[in-house]
Amino acid sequence: MKIATFNVNSINARLPRILEWFDAAKPDVAVLQEIKCVDEKFPAGEFEDRGYNVETHGQKTYNGVAMLSKFPLDDVMRGLPLLDGDEPDEQARYIEALVMPDNAEPVRVGGLYLPNGNPAPGPKYDYKLAWMKRLKHHAQDLLKNEEAFVLAGDYNVIPQAEDAYDPAAWADDALFLPQTRAAFR
Repeated sequence: MKIATFNVNSINARLPRILEWFDAAKPDVAVLQEIKCVDEKFPAGEFEDRGYNVETHGQKTYNGVAMLSKFPLDDVMRGLPLLDGDEPDEQARYIEALVMPDNAEPVRVGGLYLPNGNPAPGPKYDYKLAWMKRLKHHAQDLLKNEEAFVLAGDYNVIPQAEDAYDPAAWADDALFLPQTRAAFR
């Protein structure tokens, strides 16, 4: 199964280029980030015409994620589960579904767009760390289910210095702060 992830930075603004990529890459499953549209404005028909099942978790102007699959999708979840004491999350950053291949075991796929967190410190960084905590908790729950799963997307984390061309330039950025990298592990 070929699974791809693509931060499209506005599905409607870049649709011709995105469709060109889909036609060339031919992923079985794709998770998209930053679709930047509500569900009703997502060009689902363009992908359905190419044989994809489409699920979206959209948001006007910002964020938004989508999952496209050549195989049926079941048990679709939009948004990460909340932890005790969490406020409802208004940001569309996570979608998950059970991908049901014809001749293989199902695979659960989660598509995510982890918050950027800048400027740090501040409320946006606090949200990033809280979101990462929820993601980690959810991943631990998925491990308990003993089913195959993939968590793919835009993590907005620079895990190690060698992952940046100029690590010093990122020293104070939320993507590279020690607390971010520790939460990523």
